[in-house]
Amino acid sequence: MLSRCIAIDPEVFAAEYWGRTPLLSHADALPRDFCDLLSPAMVDELIAERGVRAPFIRLAKEGQVLAKDSYLGPAGFGAEITDQVDPAKVLTQLAAGATVVLQGLHRLWPPLIDFTHRAVADIGHPVQVNAYITPPGNRGFDFHHDVHDVFVLQIAGSKRWIVHEPVHAHPLPDQSWTQFRDLIDERVTADPVIDTALTEGDALYLPRGWVHAAQALDTTSIHLTVGVSATTGVDVARAVLDELAGIDEFRAPLPLGIDPAAGDHTAAIAAKVIAQMVGHLQEDAAALSTAAAERLQARHRSRTRPEALRPLESLRAAEHAATIRVRRREGLAASVRHGADGRVSIHLTDKTVTFPALCAAALEEILGGRVAEADTLPGLDGADGAVLLRRLLREGVVVPAS
Repeated sequence: MLSRCIAIDPEVFAAEYWGRTPLLSHADALPRDFCDLLSPAMVDELIAERGVRAPFIRLAKEGQVLAKDSYLGPAGFGAEITDQVDPAKVLTQLAAGATVVLQGLHRLWPPLIDFTHRAVADIGHPVQVNAYITPPGNRGFDFHHDVHDVFVLQIAGSKRWIVHEPVHAHPLPDQSWTQFRDLIDERVTADPVIDTALTEGDALYLPRGWVHAAQALDTTSIHLTVGVSATTGVDVARAVLDELAGIDEFRAPLPLGIDPAAGDHTAAIAAKVIAQMVGHLQEDAAALSTAAAERLQARHRSRTRPEALRPLESLRAAEHAATIRVRRREGLAASVRHGADGRVSIHLTDKTVTFPALCAAALEEILGGRVAEADTLPGLDGADGAVLLRRLLREGVVVPAS
């Protein structure tokens, strides 16, 4: 996926651009355009025929988000839902210059579901995808910064992007641009770092914090924003602090009589606690690192999704487990653990599935990425192999291999 969004070697991008500086990539240097991901006809289909609901759609104009009743409405008999998109209202707002934002397309639109899944595998951080449809000569949002990195992929039309250096580098999710409004207003009076028109097939990478605004030119502009929520050192530190919550002395109350107004007293207490933290970090670094890593992995799993699962297809496959080939579901967080009772289990994000000990070698092989068949699994005969694959299919651990 990454190679579709940048016109340089991914290793160069990782070393010189990621989280550091913008990168403009023109269509003639990229492998292809992006119309397989989204097109004007696909936008019409999403708005007119797919029953999109809030919050998967919002509209904005000149920096102001529009009221929901200006583009949503009831869906009619058989779908008594009051917050579905009303295409006629959307048309009215587009004609008046509003920008349509189709949000969370990584959950709604099949080409972008697959694209996002591959993006997470390439980048290693959670990814989301929104689409922005802006009428000629208009813009939806004022100068601002995002709290996540973005890849802008121009689908149709053209849009002028003006980009300035950050006023607050690497903002965290709770450090919205609105907290820096005055600094941004001052920054945009200076010469921009980038002032360019993106046309069909162009791409632009912006690290979080870079101030920007965009305006459609003489045709309706459609672009995708691929947002990347980077894991940071602060996230690692918070995971370590969460582990310290399991230690008695850090849960104990501070002394009575603390006067918050007495800065020296409060600072002395803070210094004492920091010294205790440093001591534990030095003594138990390996254990704390392992535990913090598990917390970070759990956090990543909670913010990403594995390969989409097709329930009916999996049930049909389970009926023929003795004769089909299966593979591990891509992106699924799963690990094999051996219990003291001799049994073996697969730990998933939301459940644990337990098997007899004789399944251990087969499970290790399947979760290791091998395409498997019932009669070739190590340690099992064909009948036992079919039982195992049937269970794994029903639990959503594996899917039929194409």
